[in-house]
Amino acid sequence: MLDPIEPATSIIRSSHSADGRAQSGRGRRFMFDSPISKTIDVPAGEAPAAASTDQLARAFLKALAQKERERWKHGAKEASNASFVDDDDPVEKIIAQDEPDRQAQHVPVPPGRALTAVLVARAIEADSDVLRRLRRENPVVVIATHMPELIDATRYVVEKCALPTDTFVKDLNGSKYHDLRRSEVGLVVRDGSGREHNPDTGNAAIGAALHAGAALIGIAPDPKRQLPRDLLRSAEHRLVLPPIDHGAIALMVEAVTGGVPTRRLDDALLRTLDIGDLPVALRNVRSADDGIDAIARVLSQKADYLESGPSLDELHGYGAARDWGLALAQDLNDYRAGRIDWSDIDNRGLLLSGPPGVGKTSFAKALAKSARVPLVATSVAEWNSANYMSGTLQAIREAFSRARAQAPCLLFIDELDGISDRTQIRGEYVQYWTQIVNLFLELLAGVEERPGVVVVAATNHPDRIDAAVKRAGRLDREIAIEKPDVATLDRIFRHHLGAETLPDISLAPVALAARGRTGADVESFVRRARGRARRGGRELLLADLMAEVRDDAPQLSSDDRRRIAIHEAGHAVACRALGFHDAIVDVSLSDAGGLLVMTQQITGCSTLPQLEAMLTVILSGRAAERICLGEASIGAGGRANSDLERATTIARDIEARYGLGALGPVLVDVSATDLLIPNGLLEQVAKRLRAAEERARVLLEDHRKQVEAIAAALEAEGYLAGAEIERLLATAASPSTPNSEGRR
Repeated sequence: MLDPIEPATSIIRSSHSADGRAQSGRGRRFMFDSPISKTIDVPAGEAPAAASTDQLARAFLKALAQKERERWKHGAKEASNASFVDDDDPVEKIIAQDEPDRQAQHVPVPPGRALTAVLVARAIEADSDVLRRLRRENPVVVIATHMPELIDATRYVVEKCALPTDTFVKDLNGSKYHDLRRSEVGLVVRDGSGREHNPDTGNAAIGAALHAGAALIGIAPDPKRQLPRDLLRSAEHRLVLPPIDHGAIALMVEAVTGGVPTRRLDDALLRTLDIGDLPVALRNVRSADDGIDAIARVLSQKADYLESGPSLDELHGYGAARDWGLALAQDLNDYRAGRIDWSDIDNRGLLLSGPPGVGKTSFAKALAKSARVPLVATSVAEWNSANYMSGTLQAIREAFSRARAQAPCLLFIDELDGISDRTQIRGEYVQYWTQIVNLFLELLAGVEERPGVVVVAATNHPDRIDAAVKRAGRLDREIAIEKPDVATLDRIFRHHLGAETLPDISLAPVALAARGRTGADVESFVRRARGRARRGGRELLLADLMAEVRDDAPQLSSDDRRRIAIHEAGHAVACRALGFHDAIVDVSLSDAGGLLVMTQQITGCSTLPQLEAMLTVILSGRAAERICLGEASIGAGGRANSDLERATTIARDIEARYGLGALGPVLVDVSATDLLIPNGLLEQVAKRLRAAEERARVLLEDHRKQVEAIAAALEAEGYLAGAEIERLLATAASPSTPNSEGRR
């Protein structure tokens, strides 16, 4: 016997307040004394937040309330912490005197279930024929929830509200139900967490159900990628749960509290709402407006219970990575709310590179916090800790499986260079590493099979990453995080110190002293400085920070400081003389050494004269030392990314890779250790470098006055911005004749 749905009458009259007292039909403004200023009063004359046309939603909520009352009658503790009163208990008799009649009390519907009921009802109402067919025929219906956490509640609402009460429902996720009868309903519910949640599994059971003529209902966050293919092919109705809006929240709060809210959530807070927030917020609330306030309070504090540490908005020095992350956070919020599909998100994979300590892991944590999604963290070292290859392969699969189960989420893979580049593998390990790389590529390429999972991988050595990992649809965006400049170090120091510590003290001196260090170093400096001050029984001083920074770098002698200032001044003067002055960002001098920051880079359009000019600029530091101090020091070489390393790389590439050298238009695959392999290559590279340094010497001989001016200012100040460098260069622009050897 069919069970007709009741007409659109709310179980809680909208003309009554939460405590049952009649209200005027006019709009009223209520005073809001909560500290959370994230709700908005409904102005006079406006309708309540809940839409008056939600007839089916109200009927569903009434049906759920009846289910809750039945459970209450059987002694379930769903609505209250108190069990039913024992009539013979004298203490309970005293308490009961002051309590209202339980049978007359409003029975709250669980908030997550109530909100889902509203969304399911609206999705059904959007298809005018599906409700009648669910009640009287045997349709094939597919429901997309977008969010995995709505799966269980959607199933419950469909079974208890959309279907007749006497319907026998069979779960078809297993393969044993091939004997489904026409009077029964086959149900396939998948949240995407299992490897079997894909279009290729479960089709035999679907075929048997279709043959029997039974009704079929499939429920999944992303049906196209998670439900059996034959269920999708035979679907007659495709429903999509709509986004959560103010009206849905109002109906849900009414079902929970029995009253109609007179204010609503702030739009920005509403976008961050998850169904799991509702039980936390609405436990034991006594009125509708209290419910709205409680939700606002929980959402405002939500970030405190996500990843520890700062959000992306609070981080400094991440440049393009920060911009990418903020855009992704907005996309994930819209995806979780159902406003966009997974296919609409273009930021689904990132390769993050940079030297140790620049904050790649911190970036992942901040990104997860800003996007309000779980962080699933793993590393290649963790995968490789297994004793056998089978264990490594399983560890990789499990990492992606954990991420799928928590989607939408961020999967962070550290030390990605631990997976070998297949072009560099030699000998007996070729087969071992090839299988590992191939599995990783397979899982990475299945972006459509892992909806909601964004993959961010970190590496210190991007040149060691297999090229296939960076192809479109995988980690197709690569962003390098560089060590922070002086201005960024200043902001990082302030972040770790907080606004209350050294509030009126400039942190520029300590930022200059820490030049070349990372954000992780700054955090360590601040922590150790606090310990130094605490042990001294006093407030933190700037001297404490300086002491910690300088503990890691011995103080320069006056002679060394003078030499470094001249070296950096040589770079600055050569930049301006060769037309690169607009590229100068700043120059600094500290106990850690000197550094000139410029934006000039090699591009695919660079020409040989431009490359030779860059070589001249790079080697002009050594040339300035020779001119002003009589000889060059070893400071321009001896380490990675030094002047000599960068100059040698450019000169080598001119000869062997760019087709601009003595070898002609050829490309020879050589590294720094292979310079002797092509005959005469090292000799050509050295010849080109000697010529560049000689050009630098001639240039700076004619501009020695400018070199001395920049060096003196840098030695005195420790830092010169680009505009100040330009002013000093213009002031001392007249060419000078060579002076006697500069002071040592």
